[in-house]
Amino acid sequence: MTKHKIINDPVYDGFLRIDDPLILRVIDHPYFQRLRRIKQLGMADLVYPGAVHTRFSHSLGALNLMCRALEVLKSKGVDISDNECLGAKLAILLHDIGHGPGSHVLESTIVKVSHETLTEIFMEHINKQFDGALDTAISIFRNTYPKHFLHQLVSSQLDMDRLDYLSRDSYFTGVREGIVGTDRIIYMLNVKDDELVVDEKGIYSVEQFLISRRLMYWQVYMHKTVVAAEMMLHNFFRRATNLADTFHTKTGLAFFLNRDKALSESDIRGQRDIADRFAALDDSDLYLCLKENVDGDPVLATLANGLLNRQLLSIRFSSSPFPADEVDALRRKTDDTSCHMAQYLVGTGELHNRSYDFNDHEIKVLCKDGRCLPIAEVSDQLDHSFLEKQVTKYYLYYYKGL
Repeated sequence: MTKHKIINDPVYDGFLRIDDPLILRVIDHPYFQRLRRIKQLGMADLVYPGAVHTRFSHSLGALNLMCRALEVLKSKGVDISDNECLGAKLAILLHDIGHGPGSHVLESTIVKVSHETLTEIFMEHINKQFDGALDTAISIFRNTYPKHFLHQLVSSQLDMDRLDYLSRDSYFTGVREGIVGTDRIIYMLNVKDDELVVDEKGIYSVEQFLISRRLMYWQVYMHKTVVAAEMMLHNFFRRATNLADTFHTKTGLAFFLNRDKALSESDIRGQRDIADRFAALDDSDLYLCLKENVDGDPVLATLANGLLNRQLLSIRFSSSPFPADEVDALRRKTDDTSCHMAQYLVGTGELHNRSYDFNDHEIKVLCKDGRCLPIAEVSDQLDHSFLEKQVTKYYLYYYKGL
């Protein structure tokens, strides 16, 4: 009898049934199981206490949507073999496997490798263990598979990843502006000339999706308090790497922090043991490392205590860059020549939010007359200027305790 599992998902108020033995084996792999121990939204629970859902639940949710989308496309006569269905399901299931704890912070501190590249490396390692069973999935993920629309289901401006994380993040943060008509969008999916498209009747749902995505970025992903916390975490690890041999931690982070330079893609791709070390990191390593450093180095202690007790850096947003003399004044006030506190506790940056990218798999609409047109040409709610508009906000963070 075929082994199967039924998983409850509160976001979709239903069940996800998994009955393919390969998918179950992949879910049971340690690389995937550690996603249970990594929060989907990093430090966002400091603003939205309910936002403690995991990358594990998101990945299963994206798999759920992929299963539905494939069924819809096949019902519309799109030619998708059983092997291609399995490959697409595995590709979306594993699309986030390369994420480390703390959102994207580790990608810019302890390693200089994107989570997308790490995902590909981890998929390759699993594939070797499973004797090439993930060949199709990896090809779809890399967009080298002949049927381009399968990759678009995994990564595009209307993929199963985005559809799930908007719905899931909205549900757990309570930010209702992120709610999208997931069921209707999936039911309106189609394929034309090897491109993923949306039937004309689904235009309004896609418009709502694009607006919701823009709102969620400002209200959740780029919330100023979340940005302040992520900068503190980033600067904590930046300080730790600068201290190198004098920094100590008993966590798995020690291997990455106690070295002269951050690991590169070739380091991780070429050595399975290094990939395994990164794949073992989760939120428990991050928080234990913070707890180990509440005393000692003044910079580390300030940042660690602040993150653990929600005593965060102050942060201000502006529509224009902050004057250099204002930033310099804050740095002089904060600076301590013995540990150079200002470079870790005062800084500036900028955020960019664009709900649509004309250079990244434009969303196409299949009109009733058979034409396939970009949504900017057929939408009566979102014109070209709205879609291409990029909003930029500048921020200044500083330590208010001095």
